[in-house]
Amino acid sequence: MKVTVLFFAQARERAGIERAIIELPGAPRVADALAAIADAYPGLAALWPHLAVAVDGVVARPESALGDGAEVALLPPVSGG
Repeated sequence: MKVTVLFFAQARERAGIERAIIELPGAPRVADALAAIADAYPGLAALWPHLAVAVDGVVARPESALGDGAEVALLPPVSGG
């Protein structure tokens, strides 16, 4: 199944792209997508402890199931003033 990954802010800078399509076997969960993303984009390693993950616009947990065509967004913490 194919999943679109969206990279925002620092995640986009470290991955070097805004979006990617990854292929996941079987009935994947968010954790499976994150593992595939971590393998493909090692520059994200320092951000993983700080990233939130949303699936189709809703914050998701690692055990959440993914559907075909799901959109997984990597959301770094926001700061500003």
